[in-house]
Amino acid sequence: MRRWRLVLGGGAADGTGCALDGEDAQMDGALAALYDQSGRDGGARGGEGGRADRREGGLGASAPRVARWLGDVRTYFPSTVVQVMQKDAIERLNLTRLLLEPEMLEAVEPDVHLVGTLLALNKVMPEQTKESARAVVRTVVAELERRLTQKTRAAVSGALDRSARTYRPKRTADIDWDRTIRANLKNYLPEKNTVVPSRLVGYARRQRSLQREVVLCIDQSGSMAASVVYASVFGAVLASMRSLKTSLVVFDTAVTDLTDRLHDPVELLFGTQLGGGTDINRAIAYSQGLITRPADSIFVLISDLYEGGIREEMLRRVAAMTQAGVQVIVLLALSDEGAPFYDHENAAALAAMGVPAFACTPDAFPDLMAAAIERRDIARWAEHHTAAP
Repeated sequence: MRRWRLVLGGGAADGTGCALDGEDAQMDGALAALYDQSGRDGGARGGEGGRADRREGGLGASAPRVARWLGDVRTYFPSTVVQVMQKDAIERLNLTRLLLEPEMLEAVEPDVHLVGTLLALNKVMPEQTKESARAVVRTVVAELERRLTQKTRAAVSGALDRSARTYRPKRTADIDWDRTIRANLKNYLPEKNTVVPSRLVGYARRQRSLQREVVLCIDQSGSMAASVVYASVFGAVLASMRSLKTSLVVFDTAVTDLTDRLHDPVELLFGTQLGGGTDINRAIAYSQGLITRPADSIFVLISDLYEGGIREEMLRRVAAMTQAGVQVIVLLALSDEGAPFYDHENAAALAAMGVPAFACTPDAFPDLMAAAIERRDIARWAEHHTAAP
């Protein structure tokens, strides 16, 4: 009954007959401030209309009141729930303006969505707030690096090793048994039920020289906020690997090359400007100029594909890159936010030329890069590792 009472929110018609007190009452008040709409639509939960039954939802415009509410939800709920409630509060109660105040930023639970909001407010943020905002972004980036760096390095380094073939492997551990068996099927002996290998196929020892060029091209329109955050962290990790030459550009209607900031993902993120229009064609044109070794290059376009530029030219440029040997990958989102909104017509046009467009979670991205380095079929990889958009 207690749980049902918390879910239903009270009032004359909740039907539980259960009263809340102490911490339960405080928890109920924190939920009501965000999710109870009766105070804004003039009605009363339960339809009785009595003043005692009205539950006034909303946090008002007071920064101290919001700060207290943020403290309450962090006390009563786990961090994963707090992040959802903060996101809902920003969207439902229009608290964006209050995030420009330092005391507010010190009270919030840092997460990717909050970072996206702060980046969108970067240009209008007062100077006294910017350091607090950087501290929030720094906390989130540090957590993402802790979570993603080792996995990314292991997947990419292993793929680079495996992509270099040799027919004289020095150790048994370096033999690629799958390829060796395929290469020697003509030597199959039915009576022995075995294959006699006349040659071995294996992995060459890792080369220290540059092996791949990677260009991350990121749409910084407002809907791509979480993708921008994750892609920036991945870009910094890839840039730290000497076998890769990593470039990162962001775009709206203009294109900004942020490659020189890859050593510091926090500075990189503050170099973005979320919002505005989209000119994918211009961004691809700039990215083409960064590629010097097409056959050894991976171009990752992260965009919802809503093109504000010249669509036909954009498609021609992608076709030209694939024909030159560039491994082109289009991600409709790089986030945990579920199915994204995207331009279905452009996605279908890209798929028709052999460039599938799909959403990818941050946890799957390292394996995706490994698949690209090994020149595996990306469409098949997407079928097995992602949900259909």
